[in-house]
Amino acid sequence: MKVGLGNLAQKIRRLLGGQAPLDETFFSALEELLIEGDLSLSTAESFCTQLRNAARTRSVHTEDALRTLFAEIMESCVRVTHLAPNPNQCSLYLLLGVNGSGKTTSAAKLAAYYQTQKVHPILFAAADTFRAAAAEQLAHHGAQLGVRVIAHPGGKDPAAVVFDAGEALRAQKRGLLLVDTAGRLHNKTHLIAELQKIDRIAQTKVSADAYRKILVLDATTGQNAFRQAQTFHEAIGVDALLLAKCDTRARGGAVFSIMQELGIPLAFLGWGERYTDLVEANAREFVSSFLHGER
Repeated sequence: MKVGLGNLAQKIRRLLGGQAPLDETFFSALEELLIEGDLSLSTAESFCTQLRNAARTRSVHTEDALRTLFAEIMESCVRVTHLAPNPNQCSLYLLLGVNGSGKTTSAAKLAAYYQTQKVHPILFAAADTFRAAAAEQLAHHGAQLGVRVIAHPGGKDPAAVVFDAGEALRAQKRGLLLVDTAGRLHNKTHLIAELQKIDRIAQTKVSADAYRKILVLDATTGQNAFRQAQTFHEAIGVDALLLAKCDTRARGGAVFSIMQELGIPLAFLGWGERYTDLVEANAREFVSSFLHGER
């Protein structure tokens, strides 16, 4: 799995490994590269300021020392969270995001992951009632994984699906419900209002500490990912990020800005089509992937 691939990583390595003095020209060049990597201006400026101050304090003189220092600075800003359902109670994870971000596939990968963690039973809620193939796709994953799918064939009310799925979960007295919602553009007010209704219903089905809202982001989205996260966070409060499609030549830098400016932690990284193509986020590996183009 790779994030931050291609020429960008090479440019950053070349800049940090060069003989140029650590002057304003150097930091301006670094700031431009970070913005090219999809970090916001504010986050890029913050990283450069921290590097400037730390390099002066530590009297950094070698290439390796500078690279290590910058990696440490970026790593210190990475927020990572571990989502572990309590096996003895009911938990509900709501997956949200824009169209095409990879929510349905991510729901399947999460189910496979939590099966390895001995979470049982696991249920799917097919709350994407807009896309005709969504319920069929989730049903296919359910059949492959042995996961029950709660759906309303032909229904148009996703909140009703979540209500019924929540009741099915509570009847089990324990387990995990993964809710696959419709992709919704972050600038469509009525769709955000619908998500808020789903959120209100979900809150009534499990205890507060067992309910998590996971924003699925497409790693190829670029800086627009920050705006998406900001809107969803303002609407219902996002608990964690799942960065999908990390096997592309995506940079994934917007996640740094989301973590630093919005305080939303990263939980998972996904790639590929296999159910096992999902890992828990690791701060050091995520930074290394961004700076060096490999994990």
